Amino acid sequence: MKTNFYQSLFAIAFLAGFVALPAARAQEAQVGKLTGHPDQGKQLYRRYCIGCHGPRGDGAGENAPYIDPKPRNFTQATFKCRSTPTGTLPLDQDLYNSIGRGFDNSNMPSWAPLTDQERINLVAFIKTFSPRWKNDKAGTPINIPAETPVTVQSIQHGHDLFQKLECWKCHGPEGRGDGPSASTLTDSNDQPIRPYNFAEGSRFKCGTTDQDIYRIFMTGVDGTPMPSFADVIQPNDAWDLVHFLRTLQVNREGPERALLKSSGTKLQPIQASSGGGR
Repeated sequence: MKTNFYQSLFAIAFLAGFVALPAARAQEAQVGKLTGHPDQGKQLYRRYCIGCHGPRGDGAGENAPYIDPKPRNFTQATFKCRSTPTGTLPLDQDLYNSIGRGFDNSNMPSWAPLTDQERINLVAFIKTFSPRWKNDKAGTPINIPAETPVTVQSIQHGHDLFQKLECWKCHGPEGRGDGPSASTLTDSNDQPIRPYNFAEGSRFKCGTTDQDIYRIFMTGVDGTPMPSFADVIQPNDAWDLVHFLRTLQVNREGPERALLKSSGTKLQPIQASSGGGR
C-alpha cells in the first residue's frame, strides 16, 4: 500500500514537471580527459547564459531585444566557429574553445574564469537543445597544412585573390567592412549582419592566429554570408589570402606589413565597382 502511494506521488510530481528525466548519455561532451555532464551544465546555464540565450536555448532571452548581433539560437545547432566542414556539427572542442574565447564585436564575453570542468559541462547542456546532436555526428576536422613563407609574392597573390573572389564586395576595398553589399547582408535568421572590419579589428571572431584565419576560409562561418572556400581555392591560395589580410590590419605590427615596408612594395588599390554581393 505504501509502495503504491509513493509510486502515485512520483507520477503526479513527474506530470507536474517537478521531476526531470536524467539527460541522455548521448548528450555528454568530451574534450581530452574531460567529460561534460548536462545536468551540471544546466545549473551554470541558468546562472550565466539564460538572460541572453533564453530558457529554451533559442536566443530569445530577456536581454536579446537589446543585443546586436543577436544571441546564438542553440536549437538550430548552427555554429560559426568550427574546425569541421560547412554544414556539419562542430566538435565539442570547438564549442569549448568558443566559451573560453568569447566573440569579438558581440556581447558574448570570454568565460575563461570558469573552470575547465564547468566549461565542458556547459557544452554538454548546450547540446541538449537540438536533436541534431542525437541524430548526427560532428564533422571531421579539416586539415591545416604548414603555413607557407610570408613573401611579397604571397601577399601580392593574396591581394589578387581578394579582388578575384570579390571579397571586397562585403569587406570593402580596404577591408573596412564597408563594401557595396555590406548594408544588405543578413544572417540565417534574417537579422542584419556586418562584415568584419580588418582595419579596426585586433583579432578575428574565431581566434587570433594565422591558422584560425585559414580555418575560416576553409570551413566558412555557418549562419552568415561568409561561405567556405574549400572547393574554390587551394591551400597555398588560402595562406596567401591570410598574408594579405594581415596587411589590412593597420593597427597590428606584423611581418606582412613590415615586409612591404622594408621592400618598398606598394600594393595597387583594390578595384571596386558598384554591384551586388557574391
